[in-house]
Amino acid sequence: MGRYILKRLIHMIPLLLGITFLSFIIISMAPGDYLSTLKMNPQISKETISRLASEFGLDQPVYIQYFKWLWQVLHLNLGESIAYRVGVIDLIGSRALNTIILSAASILFAWSLAIPIGIAVAYWQNSILDRILSFLAFFGMAIPNFFLAFLFLYFALKTGWFPVGGTFSYDYDTLTAWEKIMDRARHLILPLIVLGTSGMAGLMRLMRGNILEIKNSDYARTARAKGLSEVVIIFKHVLRNAINPFITLAGYELGALIGGAALVEAVLNLQGLGSMMLQAVLSQDIYLIMGSLLIGAILLIVGNLLADIALTLVDPRIKME
Repeated sequence: MGRYILKRLIHMIPLLLGITFLSFIIISMAPGDYLSTLKMNPQISKETISRLASEFGLDQPVYIQYFKWLWQVLHLNLGESIAYRVGVIDLIGSRALNTIILSAASILFAWSLAIPIGIAVAYWQNSILDRILSFLAFFGMAIPNFFLAFLFLYFALKTGWFPVGGTFSYDYDTLTAWEKIMDRARHLILPLIVLGTSGMAGLMRLMRGNILEIKNSDYARTARAKGLSEVVIIFKHVLRNAINPFITLAGYELGALIGGAALVEAVLNLQGLGSMMLQAVLSQDIYLIMGSLLIGAILLIVGNLLADIALTLVDPRIKME
């Protein structure tokens, strides 16, 4: 296994180089740059714009800009945000906790409900429960996250039951430690429901389909012929194989920690990485975009590696090759 992991880590290097190079080129192909908006401001002189272009290397060819950025990355420096005039690492670090808490909580919420519900509707296939929950699942998959966020925002505004957007209250700094935790938890409820609902719908359908497919396999029919109950067959034999795709999905979920909630964060005014990345794309803050993409790519690759390792531990039929 150690040799396999080492090979995968070595393969990360050309993969990351390809991802970052193509991303840098595509971002640079967009018309204008961050300084284009400054040029429309008559209060900013041409000398100031030229100085900023020279300082951030925007007056140089794209390939030179990329290799200079890559040289900084090799020295564990992701560069400086043009818009915020702050180091990209510091900027990402200041918002990472909010996004990680939100994403991890929504993943845990979705998975803890989707898996047992998927098992239940598969066990009672074609029942009223199956039809109702399947309809709700399709409904949840069809509604975009940002639209659902608008609906919940309107609901919070009308009822006053939940905070209307934001990560914490205006008097957050005056609260005690326990009150700060509870305040953040209250502000987490709406985005947690929004993100968890859409994720839960797809996972429930996946679990239902996997169990229905595997419960009709030859070894499941053999277990029934031996007199085992349907509950024992599902939980002891079927579920163990049906869970494999979820382990693979877990690797992708790790990569989605940074930007997976961008639109929801923007709608609900949450101070997270997703909304910051969205703003960076709109303003063409290239070094902030590249820093976020690099971290997201590393998380995605490492997540898939961990998922592959977990699959070999859960399913002995899968070999490390």
